[in-house]
Amino acid sequence: MKHTTSSLSLTRRAALATGLAALAPLRPTWAATEREITWDDLIPPGVPYSEIIGEGELDQVNDTWNPIFDANATKLNEALDGAYVKLPGFIIPIEQSTKGVTSFVLVPYVGACIHTPPPPPNQLVFVTTETPWPGDQLWDAVWVIGHMRTQLQDTEVAETGYALTAEKMEIYVW
Repeated sequence: MKHTTSSLSLTRRAALATGLAALAPLRPTWAATEREITWDDLIPPGVPYSEIIGEGELDQVNDTWNPIFDANATKLNEALDGAYVKLPGFIIPIEQSTKGVTSFVLVPYVGACIHTPPPPPNQLVFVTTETPWPGDQLWDAVWVIGHMRTQLQDTEVAETGYALTAEKMEIYVW
């Protein structure tokens, strides 16, 4: 079989183009650099932290404190919708197995939602992860890295304002 220079070039070009096309879906993963954010970033610009804290009432029958938040507590920072972020916090488990925790509420301080009234929804993040976080590391502060969505939702422990699909988690080093 006789190859001409133009047909050989075309074959090489086609092979190169095919190879590059196959790698194209992976490119955003390589290029994605997480944006490190703080809990203050979850509050929309222009809303002071002092205005998201609400009043509350004691439920004597269930021996719980029910916070009453105003509209500022559910205002979300829409600039974070779809953002690839890195956020530190503490884990309040929702779904747990012998392999670890696969869904949890990420909170800004130890004991939030358990021993005290929960923070407002725009200070809580519902996290899901395919890779379970070890159950023996639940008291450690963690970094959670992944894609965030603005989404109000009710959980067992509190109403959350954000949802984050964790791609990576690691111990937060002080």
